[in-house]
Amino acid sequence: MICPKCSGSVPDGSAFCNHCGRKLPAAPRPPRKPKARGNGQGTAYKVGKAWTAEAVVGYRKPRDESHQPIPIKRTKAGFPSKAAALAYCPILRAGGIIKPSEAPRLSSYWETYSENKMTALSASKQTAYKIAWKRLEPLHDVRVDTLTVQLLQATINKACLSYYTARDCKALLTSLFKLSSADGFTNKDLPSLLELPKLEEAEQIPFSQEEQTALWKRYENGDLNACIPLLMIYTGMMPGEAQGLKLEQIDLSARQIIGAGMKTKVRKKTPIVLAECILPVVQDLMDHAQPSGYIWPRNEKAWYDNYYAALEAAGCRKLTPYSCRHTTATALAVTENIAPQTVRKVMRWSTAKMLDRYAHPETSDALAAVDSLKKHSVVDSVVEKESQVLGGSERE
Repeated sequence: MICPKCSGSVPDGSAFCNHCGRKLPAAPRPPRKPKARGNGQGTAYKVGKAWTAEAVVGYRKPRDESHQPIPIKRTKAGFPSKAAALAYCPILRAGGIIKPSEAPRLSSYWETYSENKMTALSASKQTAYKIAWKRLEPLHDVRVDTLTVQLLQATINKACLSYYTARDCKALLTSLFKLSSADGFTNKDLPSLLELPKLEEAEQIPFSQEEQTALWKRYENGDLNACIPLLMIYTGMMPGEAQGLKLEQIDLSARQIIGAGMKTKVRKKTPIVLAECILPVVQDLMDHAQPSGYIWPRNEKAWYDNYYAALEAAGCRKLTPYSCRHTTATALAVTENIAPQTVRKVMRWSTAKMLDRYAHPETSDALAAVDSLKKHSVVDSVVEKESQVLGGSERE
């Protein structure tokens, strides 16, 4: 380096000339690297051994209007590197949640629902929803923000021919749309607009008194198959409850079956009560129980075969096992002095409204009920008043 005043040779980087003492011009600085991030995108700094991400999420007014607005900052510590902390800054700026630029597919919400909330449902309901999801296969890879009522309805109309499968599909879509609505992609009430097929449910027919008498005769003649319909008729048990009945669940002294209920919470916790006339049948079943502890062999087809064999041998109509439960409800409903709340307790319903579905009283039952209404004449009223007066004087 040459001094501009004395032309003497000066070592590079010197601030002054070592010959004449003149101050030398500073060396040019190397060019600055361009910024990797623009303003407002956040920063990172190290605290101890970890890095902290920091982002400005807004500004508040200062007390003195002459000052600049005060930034509102959000931070998150504990990152192992600066790059990791900077990568988290956009999440801080978004309030902790980053909304995807494109709406997810319906299948992504099925994965979230099936792995979390659906696991709290009963096994039968989980199976029903898995079947419903398979029926909704045309919608699996469709973006949720493009789903319309017309598209959902057309899919259900094509995939579901019965009321119950369509109902499960609608219920599943309702749960999935609640999740996508929370992310801001759909309207959660969209599935409520779907129309279901008409419910064409055949009415269950109860066993007649003649058929019940015939079943009793078959049992008394040694036909153990007759125990299946008789037990269900006199307890109101469901087919699945009867098939899975265990020896340990029967308490003959208390006349109860405990722990055999299925599906609903009420049926699971409410004991099945045993009529006195059915106790010999239950005792007979206990005496012939399986080595495994079950009353009947764990073969569903064999159980149904034995049930229908008992009906055929007794000359009964080929009524389904559910007709036994309807027979119980009907018999209780047409019996005098049995309150609907008591019928609900025996049938293990959550509400007495189920009586309208299960009870099937005939016209003769209705006539017998109205015949119980007595005619009150003037003479009857006078006699009744006199008896009340005499009764009152005797008490006095």
